[in-house]
Amino acid sequence: MTHEPTGATPALAATLDLVGPRLRRVREQRGLTLTEAALETGISKSTLSRLETGRRRPSLELLLPLAQAYRVPLDDLVGAPEVGDPRIRLKPRRVNGRTVLPLTRPGGIQAWKIVIPRTQSEPQPRSHDGFEWLYVLGGRMRLVLGERDLVLGEGEAAQFDTQVPHWFGSTGEGPAEVLSIFGRPGERMHVHDDQDMMGPAR
Repeated sequence: MTHEPTGATPALAATLDLVGPRLRRVREQRGLTLTEAALETGISKSTLSRLETGRRRPSLELLLPLAQAYRVPLDDLVGAPEVGDPRIRLKPRRVNGRTVLPLTRPGGIQAWKIVIPRTQSEPQPRSHDGFEWLYVLGGRMRLVLGERDLVLGEGEAAQFDTQVPHWFGSTGEGPAEVLSIFGRPGERMHVHDDQDMMGPAR
């Protein structure tokens, strides 16, 4: 159960509610587990988990070491868009050697534009809860999904359950530009597909 800070306005409460999803998203973008994040920050794993799920309100003493460990400005963790302004402030970041441009605000289904350099061609499959849809905007992208090793060209798309070990990156021939949409369990996109979870990426 969470407790609102004394004198918190509805706007402040809404901003604080967004911090948990931001923290989880940034940690996962950095490829860190809760255990690894706890070791880097000195904050217990249980406290980090409660922060990410909204069961504990964020404080400056907790957010400062997290911002330092995740290498992001503090305002990226707590900043809120202007009320009523539908525009999203696009801030490119370098994540594991890739340029990532968030296209949605934290919470719910997330979308990113990802520029993958030619050197990002060594598969490192991982799995986690969720569902992902990828669309190749430019170049050629390699997708490893379970036992399948595929190459997608410009205009091709794939969708899959992220519990299946997966990795996507460059073919090694050149950079690739990809649109990624990711949803957690219960947020799966409704995409008509008469075949299996893989579309024209075969």
